[in-house]
Amino acid sequence: MMEFFTGENGLESVYAWSIPVHATIILAEMIYSHVSEAKLYNGKDVATSVYLALLNFGLDLIMKAFAMGVMFFFYDHRIFSWDFTVWYWLICFVVTDFAYYVLHYVDHHSRAFWAVHITHHNSEYFNLTTGFRSPVLQPLYRYLYFSPLAFLGFNPWHIMVVYAIGQVYGTWVHTQTVKSMGFLEYILVTPSHHRVHHACNIKYLDRNMGMCLIIWDKIFGTFEKEDPNVPVKYGIYPKMPDNKPDTVLLYEWRKIWKDIKQPGLKFSDRINYIFNSPGWRHDGTGKTVRQYQKDYWARKNKNKNQVQKKSA
Repeated sequence: MMEFFTGENGLESVYAWSIPVHATIILAEMIYSHVSEAKLYNGKDVATSVYLALLNFGLDLIMKAFAMGVMFFFYDHRIFSWDFTVWYWLICFVVTDFAYYVLHYVDHHSRAFWAVHITHHNSEYFNLTTGFRSPVLQPLYRYLYFSPLAFLGFNPWHIMVVYAIGQVYGTWVHTQTVKSMGFLEYILVTPSHHRVHHACNIKYLDRNMGMCLIIWDKIFGTFEKEDPNVPVKYGIYPKMPDNKPDTVLLYEWRKIWKDIKQPGLKFSDRINYIFNSPGWRHDGTGKTVRQYQKDYWARKNKNKNQVQKKSA
C-alpha cells in the first residue's frame, strides 16, 4: 500500500485505474440521456471539453518537472517531519482539499485567474465530460498553492496523489442524474452543490468552491444550497459570441486586452483590469458578483416586505 503512494508511480496508478471507470460512467450517463431524452449531451460541446482537456494535459506534462522541483525545494526545507501513519494521510487529504479551495476561490475573484478558469464554466451543458473541461493554463501556477503543504512536511508526491484522487471524485459530481446524496450533502461536495457552482444565476454565482469537502464553503460563507424554486442555468453571462476553439480558450483574455488598451488609463487602473474582480471598471459602471448579489438580495427583501404588508 505504501509503495502505491510513493513517487511518480502512485500518481500514474490513480489516473490509470480511473480511465476505465470514467469511460464506464460517462457511457452510462450518455445512454441514460438518450433513453430518457434528457438531452444532457451535445457532440460539439463534448469535443470542446476533450480539446481543452488535451491542452491542459499537454501543458501539465511540460510543467511537471518544474512544478515538482519547486514543491520539493520547499519539502527539503520543511519545518515538520511526519510519520507515515493513517493520520498523516488524513491530514494530507484535508489540507490538500483546503489548498484547492483557496486556489478555486482566487480563480473566481481575480480576473486574470478567472480568464484561465472560465473555460471550465463556459459550457451550457452539465454532464460528466464537463469535469474534463479543464482550465488550460492552470498548470502554470497551481503548484504554488500546494508548495506551502510541502513546507509543512507533506511529501509532494503524496500531495499530488491525494489531489489526483480528489480530481477523480470532482469529475463525478458533474452530473444532473444524481439529485441528492442524503446525509453526505452535509459533508461532501455533491452533484447538487456543484450544479450550483456551475450556474450563471445571480443567486448561485461564486458559490460552492470545494472539490471534495463542503465544509470550507460553510466555514468561509461561500455555500449555497440548490433551490428547487431557482432552476440552474448553466454557462456564463454574457454568452460567448461563438464556440470556436480560439474563442473558448481566449474569450476573457481578449476582453482584458481590450480594457487595458483604453486610452488615458492610469497604471493602477490597468493593473486592476487584470487582477481585480471580474466586472470591475475604472469609471464605476461595472458590477462585480458581490454587487450583483447585493442588488439581488435587496430586491428579494423588498418584494418580501411588500408581500407581507399586503397580507397584513
